[in-house]
Amino acid sequence: MTDRRRALARTAWRTVSTRQVYANPWIRLREDVAELPDGRTTLYGVVECKPCVGVLPFLDARTVVLVGQYRYVTRAFSWEMPTGAMQPGEGEEAAVQRELAEEAGYEAERLVKLCAFDSSKSVMEERANIYLAEGLRPVVREADATEFIEVRAFAFDEVLRMVETSEIVDAMTVVAVLHAAARRR
Repeated sequence: MTDRRRALARTAWRTVSTRQVYANPWIRLREDVAELPDGRTTLYGVVECKPCVGVLPFLDARTVVLVGQYRYVTRAFSWEMPTGAMQPGEGEEAAVQRELAEEAGYEAERLVKLCAFDSSKSVMEERANIYLAEGLRPVVREADATEFIEVRAFAFDEVLRMVETSEIVDAMTVVAVLHAAARRR
């Protein structure tokens, strides 16, 4: 790598133009012309998603609740924590409680924010906010019309093993489980 290229590593790219290519209620796809740090331009596709939340709910110190569902994109059934997009004007904790109720049938007495991360740094604009939930109480809330979910309690150690062996591959769940495991040490 040349010294000049290294020197430009922290230089912001500039958006020259942008156009919407596609949109639906969940995502937007835009195509930008971006100016690189050295003055050249390149075409850049960006998938825009709403900010999202995920919550790892603990029934007790050693037991978590996961939700399982068939995922169309991966063509497979997946165990994961409750997750979902934030609604316009909705705060993170309100979104966490809503998703926890809709998907798992619980509300939490305590929420602890574990982290925030970008789910894909290269082509997707999506910030994920990850929480841990404790003091769960059962609630009844209408599920999302497009979701068909199985709810199951797991020993946290089993869930950690499932992450380590790639039985659980959902990025938000993997991040949450590894953060929770680090907190337990």
